[in-house]
Amino acid sequence: MRRFLFLLQDAARRLRNDLHLSCRLHPQRRRLLLGSAMLAAAIALPSHPAGAQPWRTEHWTGTWGAAPTGPAPEANLQTFTDQTVRLIVHTSIGGNRVRIRVSNEFGATPLTIGAARIGLRAGGSDVAAGTDRALTFGGRAFVTIPPGAPALSDPVELNVPPLSDLAVSLYLPGTVQATTVHQLALQTNYVSLPGNFTAAATLPVQRTIQVWPFLTEVDVDAVGPAIVTLGDSITDGTRSTPDTNNRWPDWLARRLQTERDQVGGLNARFGVVNRGISGNRLLGNSPNILAGRSALERFDRDVLATSGVRYLVVLIGINDIGNSSATSPVSAEDLIAGYRQLITRARAKGISVIGATLTPFEGAGYYSPEKETVRQAVNNWIRNNDEFDGVIDFDRATRDPLHPTRFLPAYDSGDHLHPNDLGYQAMGNAVPLTLFRSAAKDRRVVGSADRASNSGM
Repeated sequence: MRRFLFLLQDAARRLRNDLHLSCRLHPQRRRLLLGSAMLAAAIALPSHPAGAQPWRTEHWTGTWGAAPTGPAPEANLQTFTDQTVRLIVHTSIGGNRVRIRVSNEFGATPLTIGAARIGLRAGGSDVAAGTDRALTFGGRAFVTIPPGAPALSDPVELNVPPLSDLAVSLYLPGTVQATTVHQLALQTNYVSLPGNFTAAATLPVQRTIQVWPFLTEVDVDAVGPAIVTLGDSITDGTRSTPDTNNRWPDWLARRLQTERDQVGGLNARFGVVNRGISGNRLLGNSPNILAGRSALERFDRDVLATSGVRYLVVLIGINDIGNSSATSPVSAEDLIAGYRQLITRARAKGISVIGATLTPFEGAGYYSPEKETVRQAVNNWIRNNDEFDGVIDFDRATRDPLHPTRFLPAYDSGDHLHPNDLGYQAMGNAVPLTLFRSAAKDRRVVGSADRASNSGM
């Protein structure tokens, strides 16, 4: 950098001297001298290859994502032997180029992906004609990912519509254990007979699975921001109908594509990336490995690493309350301290943070009146303090007006803890779209306005 400044200053000094001298020369010689001086200044500046800078103008946005956990206990561990997995994901935002993120973050040995391809799904395991694209990693058709690391593919041209299904095919040579996995996919995925069938329009299916191994994100080249929904099983969509995309973040994604006038009349589209994990907690780790690390621990990987993240919706804490012991109960103050950490860490990266009230759980296996008191205190804090940039009142949207500590019966999946499809739809419809603005200057105004409109028990 110092050498660059020295060269720039030297070129400017010589140009100034030449300009002073040129005033006394014949016009033709003056033009020749000025041209020489300008050429010398240009040569003095460091040059860069013309093709080395395109990434500066790229803007990637997560259109789909899942939070990885693992490794699974032996009884739940998926093993693949020289097979191709075809994973189905549902987009939120569209784009003309696409890339994927694959992960070996919970693996203890290197993970080799021998080939990878992506295309639009025609139905089942089939790829729509004319949409199949080969993926590379640093220009190579394969990638070996070290333990604990993720890998991004190179981008490929593909017209990805919003709210569409993509088929991502990964060939896994040798014997591979799915040590990095999202356990609750609620989506039928496909495992082939032995062989590399990534380019096959119709996969020769050996079996189906309801998990997403290794794949953690799909990005598109879009100018719109991403909304990350950080949560537990209620964000993960537990007890919603598989293969229907009825999680509440799915309903939010649909609304953001169809109700644009409510988002301040913006032209930008919004990606929605679901980072919910069934059983997850805010403060501590569950004994169940597949419930993932605490939200505080996984925040950097699952939120900050998401392409284009601009908004964070936080709905987590009910498992901290429900699983707390009588001898060491989790207090509202403990959870509030955890929320404040998420807020501070997100804002340090320019991310607006939206808090969501905890939904009712009377009748669930771990309910008690004392724990309900903690939930009410947390919800009162979320509603009535100015620390979040906005509030979504999921409690008010799902509770029974005649028995506010319980779900509305029409929204109860039957376990009194998780909504059914209709309940998840009600949650998605309860999100005020005016929360999502493109400018940071809107933060305080939006937060206070929506708190005013959504507050109340």
